Amino acid sequence: MQKENIRSSFFRYVFFNILSTLGISVYILVDTYFISKGMGADGLAALNLCLPVFNFINGFGLMFGMGGGSKFSMMYCHTERSETDKIFCNSFYLALAVSAVFEVLGIFFSRQVTSLLGADSTVFEMSHSYLRTILLFSPAFVLNNLFVCFMRNDLAPKLAMAGVLGGSLVNIILDYVFIFRLDMGMRGAALATCLSPIISMLIMSIHFITGWNAYNLRKVRPSAEIMKSIASLGLHSFVTEVSGGIVIMVFNFVVYRMIGNTGIAAYGVIANLAIVFTALFTGLSSGVQPLMCRVHGRQDEDSLKYLLKLSVVSALVMAVTAYAVVYFKTEALVDVFNSEKSEKLRKIAEKGLRLYFVFMPFMGINSILSVYFTSLERPFLSQVISILRGTALVIPMAFMFYAFRSISGIWLTIPVSECLTAIFAVILAVYEFKPYETYVYSYNRKDKGDLEQKVIM
Repeated sequence: MQKENIRSSFFRYVFFNILSTLGISVYILVDTYFISKGMGADGLAALNLCLPVFNFINGFGLMFGMGGGSKFSMMYCHTERSETDKIFCNSFYLALAVSAVFEVLGIFFSRQVTSLLGADSTVFEMSHSYLRTILLFSPAFVLNNLFVCFMRNDLAPKLAMAGVLGGSLVNIILDYVFIFRLDMGMRGAALATCLSPIISMLIMSIHFITGWNAYNLRKVRPSAEIMKSIASLGLHSFVTEVSGGIVIMVFNFVVYRMIGNTGIAAYGVIANLAIVFTALFTGLSSGVQPLMCRVHGRQDEDSLKYLLKLSVVSALVMAVTAYAVVYFKTEALVDVFNSEKSEKLRKIAEKGLRLYFVFMPFMGINSILSVYFTSLERPFLSQVISILRGTALVIPMAFMFYAFRSISGIWLTIPVSECLTAIFAVILAVYEFKPYETYVYSYNRKDKGDLEQKVIM
């Protein structure tokens, strides 16, 4: 591929995907803003206690979407339509199965889950009201992530973006109506968020109605082999997302014991803003993922490496820009969510933001390299990166700083973990750049039984 064509496709895909992921992150950020205005610091604490459940729900949707979408892209150029339909259908089956589990939790065990998340008597009812509604609508979140990922891989990033942004706009409107006009409290905030992915999927259904789609639901027998392949390719996305939820739970645990509910509220501001800025790198990596998978499917190693270079440079530029915004606008960002003008919350959140957000350049590198290794059909390397940055380094470090009673250390846990993981990931990538033999099999036009081997340096 010509570099000009690669750059054009790269920036087009990345732009629309960043808008999409920012739209998804707005689901929670809008709730954070309206809850802070309507229910104050206790509402913020209750919301932050529920965030890990979002991570688990979205994690499964992303695993089946990114895994199935990657498999779909690799097969898109050289297989029959029936085979790509099998990929989509098996991804859909997996999404339904996981959604059923969340439904059971919402119907029968929502109070137990609320207690497990650490809600005390002050915020228990608010947390439970929000959590139960989210669990009951979990299929909408899982399926929305699945459809968005497949549409990106099916050359429809604009429509995927339109669906996500449309859902986010509805969320903003309904949050205002349900919380302030109808006085529905936390349940209203949750309901507004839950209706957003439904609107998003309705908009994206245009892709199917118009017949633009290269995949469809049909009567396909579930395949354990296909499901295993989908889960393997998407596992790094799942681990990354779920690790975020586990980290929030750990941080809630240690921060509550060091500072109390005000600390959890302050961390809620930090965590929710982090979701938005993290969406930049999620959008970048998910945007370049279809392109990497396709050039790898064509055995075009030069184009793959060029895409990697573009992605890393873009990630670093976005990270520096984003941190500059956080550093110089810290007070303004915190004030948006500090409706009670709590001086204690303000001081904790401002200090935390400036330390915590040092993670961004390292997270950008890790996100890109995870997708790069997945595109090379080396999911194990992606999973190792995800586990290192998600739990293996974060949890021990958080409890170490907790033992020293260092709140500054707690805020630096994520940046240090991301930095160490980035060093490891770069070493892996450099090793991959070394000349190695890749065998490309192509059929001879006269005799399809003959195989030709080419060495690509």
